[in-house]
Amino acid sequence: MIEWMPLGTGARPVPQPVATPLVWAGAGGGALALVAVVNIVVGPDRPELALPALSLLAALLGVCARFTAAPGTALLCWLFLNGFAIPPAGALTWAGHRDTTWLACLLTAALIGTALARLAHARAAYRRLAPGRARPDLATGDGPYDSARPDRRHRPEW
Repeated sequence: MIEWMPLGTGARPVPQPVATPLVWAGAGGGALALVAVVNIVVGPDRPELALPALSLLAALLGVCARFTAAPGTALLCWLFLNGFAIPPAGALTWAGHRDTTWLACLLTAALIGTALARLAHARAAYRRLAPGRARPDLATGDGPYDSARPDRRHRPEW
């Protein structure tokens, strides 16, 4: 008898990304903490150290986010970088080439983190669901039901 089963049941082979507002909350809190740590440890007015730290944060947040969260993540990281890592602290400024480069760097980091995570999840799902993977117990005939098969029941062992 044929039993119909919906394909959507069971565990999903690829995990769901985190909601975008949670990623943005992490970006805001993480960027504030990173800029504060950089300003305390090495002193203020050192954006050349804050930018790589914020890029790493954007990439790490991208691992658990959707692609649509990347622009907001980059913008939040840039706001804290521009507002608190360069003088005058607390004032947003726009220096065309510099800030465009920083935004591009942060956006690229977030997109790379997301793309690498999606690639890793897709590869893992493919390995779990690939039809060509042979089970070792089927290949050797040592499965729990192999001795009950009629062709193996009375065959002598040499």
